Formats: sequence, C-alpha cells, structure tokens
Amino acid sequence: MDVQTYATVTAVCARLAGRLSDETLGAVRGHFAGGEPELAESALLLGLAYEGVGVTREEHELIRSVLEDPDSSDLAAVRVVESEPAPAYRFGPSGPVGGPDPAAADRVLSAEVPRHGGRRLRRAWREPLPGAPEANGSGWVYVAQVESGTDELLAYSGLSSRLWVDLRSRWPVEVVVEGGPLPRYQAAVLTAAHEVWRA
Repeated sequence: MDVQTYATVTAVCARLAGRLSDETLGAVRGHFAGGEPELAESALLLGLAYEGVGVTREEHELIRSVLEDPDSSDLAAVRVVESEPAPAYRFGPSGPVGGPDPAAADRVLSAEVPRHGGRRLRRAWREPLPGAPEANGSGWVYVAQVESGTDELLAYSGLSSRLWVDLRSRWPVEVVVEGGPLPRYQAAVLTAAHEVWRA
C-alpha cells in the first residue's frame, strides 16, 4: 500500500469513529496497520452495510479510491447521505458516581503513549445518544495526541493492544496529530476531555 493510500485509509477511519461500532472500526484499523488490506476492506464495507452507517459522497469516493476493486458490490450496498452526522454522544470530563475507575487504564496508556510519538493523553466519559451504534455503550474514551509523522493506525493498534493485554480492557482509543485538523468526533471528545498525561 502506497503512502497516499495509507493516509487516505487513516483519514477515513478517523471520520468514521463514533459512527461505526468501536469493535468494527478497531478491526478495520488493526487489519490496515497489520498489512492486511483485504481483510480491512471487507471489515469496513460489511460493517458499514450491516450497521446501516451512511457515508457522504466525499467519503464514498475516498473509500472507493483505496479499494482493490473500486466497483465492489459491497461498496454499492453502502448508503450515501447528504452530510456527515453530528456525533451522537454526550462527552464529559468525569464519569458517573460508581462508574468504572479509569486509574489502571490511565497508568497503562500513559506508559505506552510515549512509545508512539505521544505528546498528550486525554480521557472523557462518553454517553451514547439516539443514533449511536447500539454496541457503543457508556464508558471512557481516550485520545492520544501524537507528533506529526506518527503512524496513527500503528499507534492505535499498539495502545489498544496494550490495554487488552494488561487489563483485558477495550476502552476505545483515538489517535490524532497534535495541532492538526480534527474530525468532528475527536474534536467533541477533546472539548470535554480531562488531561491524563503530557510529555
């Protein structure tokens, strides 16, 4: 996969955060990061269709540009919408009373994020609203802000894997370039997020 295609894939995944289920998007990112584009394409197209997630015309063309088969019938099954929906979540810096303690995940990710070009780590509590994927429940979401030139998909894979190996935790993690443009979902998370760690 060439550099431009990889960059496009990274951008598409970021734009679909919060719209696709965490599990599906995690599989897509993991397969692309692991050099398995055919598995990633299949997970992306089938996930969009199965979960009923619409994409804008621009997103449709971006996805089409990275497919091995641009005329895929699976892409044709993906719904096209006029505009990108607003994030269907409410975010806040703290969780509910009696909610899950993020301290262990904070420690694990704070130790791991510097290995992936991390500059800051932030965390917010996410509450789904009508329109969010059914599988995306309430819980913590993390955003790792990394230096320019970082492989965002590889960083995502490393951080998510570390959470799972150390804690058997699947809190969603987003990776963005510090100071760069932000998709709507990541911008909404960061607006409400609490800073956990900084370089």
